[in-house]
Amino acid sequence: MLRIDELRKRYGEKVALDGVSLTVRPGEMFGFVGANGAGKTTTMRIVMGVLQADGGEVRWQDRPIDFAVRRRFGYMPEERGLYAKMRVREQLEYFGRLHGMAPARARRSADDLLERLGLTERRDTEVERLSLGNQQRVQLAVALVHEPEMLILDEPFSGLDPIAVDALAEVLLERTAAGVPVVFSSHQLELVERLCDSVGIIASGRMVAVGSVAELRGRERHKRLRVVLSDAEPGWADRLPGTIVAKDGDEVILEPADDQEVLREAMRLGRVEQFGWVEPKLSEIFREVVA
Repeated sequence: MLRIDELRKRYGEKVALDGVSLTVRPGEMFGFVGANGAGKTTTMRIVMGVLQADGGEVRWQDRPIDFAVRRRFGYMPEERGLYAKMRVREQLEYFGRLHGMAPARARRSADDLLERLGLTERRDTEVERLSLGNQQRVQLAVALVHEPEMLILDEPFSGLDPIAVDALAEVLLERTAAGVPVVFSSHQLELVERLCDSVGIIASGRMVAVGSVAELRGRERHKRLRVVLSDAEPGWADRLPGTIVAKDGDEVILEPADDQEVLREAMRLGRVEQFGWVEPKLSEIFREVVA
């Protein structure tokens, strides 16, 4: 289990992190979301020892993290850290051996990832000759090749096509099923919502919301109803008690004062085809808590 407690970091007068805390449990996929400059990358770099915190603590398995522990982590930085002149499979094997793998095991792991991430045909290509999307895949494979105990991935899905996104998602879900905790940052909130067990929203260096998507939905202040009527007179939506958010033909989304009152009035106005609460998307929750 990874535990981050009250991390603080300043750059002169700028506060980059202001008491950031979060916990990632075994087999959990944790989505770290926030605007550019919110503190996601700084937090990850502190976990990996690239930066030193001004205050707070990072613990793994309830012990302070040192170099030996970090060597067992898989890390994908925001910027690519690949050897441009090195061939793809050679590069993966090299990083696997840097993490202590025997040559044969490093090659097996590299070949498996090349196949899983759709890079087999590029295995003997120099990295600099790859497209940006394929370079991203190689960077991801480097983070995975040594079969790490923990994954810290900074924008891993950036620049990937839908097929590559699905391939990577499958690999990450397999790792979490095996008990590996995964932390990844992303601006693709629909992807975070689909994959993650827990989400942390950071703004201006502070964690403003942490929990499962269901828990974050539960704290949403504005509850919305979806009502679909047939056989209703024109203008029926304006007669429902509540604030209308959106209208589209026979469908209306509104914020009600009393859902039962809305239902009674809808039944009086026409035939109720659909009636129920609308679950807010993660993007809506994000805007709400950041604001």
